[in-house]
Amino acid sequence: MVNGFKQLILLAVFVGLTGCVDWVEDTQDLKKFVSKTKAAPAGKIKPLPEFKPYHSFVYEGASMREPFEPLVPVQVVDAVDENESADALKPDLERQKEYLETFALDELEMVGTIFKKDEQRLWALIKDSNAEIHRVTEGNYMGLDFGEIVTLDEREIVLLEIIKNGRGGWMKRSRNLALKEKE
Repeated sequence: MVNGFKQLILLAVFVGLTGCVDWVEDTQDLKKFVSKTKAAPAGKIKPLPEFKPYHSFVYEGASMREPFEPLVPVQVVDAVDENESADALKPDLERQKEYLETFALDELEMVGTIFKKDEQRLWALIKDSNAEIHRVTEGNYMGLDFGEIVTLDEREIVLLEIIKNGRGGWMKRSRNLALKEKE
């Protein structure tokens, strides 16, 4: 029994060593492919890309001012002031709107001034997007954000707008409209 078992194992090893070549009848095409592949010129391998050396950067701005802090402290006139109640600062919604309050300030252009001696008053000439000229003075309103003209000279108009502060209240913002220079 042991002898028969040994013979069986030897037979299995012999068959395993011979492989599958004995079962394939024609191997000419395989030999032809191998010889053709060996005869073909060797391909070229591209050289490795040239890596540039790393240059480190030392940030020296740590001692400078914080980039997200404003250069000049921003004064926000909040809805709550020491002398005013929370409801005191808000636009007058009952007031009759002036014509130039229908335009955004970007659509308006200061084109000149007029001084009337008899009234001792300086008037600014404003051109709207319809190419119409209007005259305004201190106390008039312009723009979509309830902008009241507070000062006026030959070169610019200073407006004080009342805008929402994002917290349910109102705040004042100063805006300028300058005389456009001739090119």
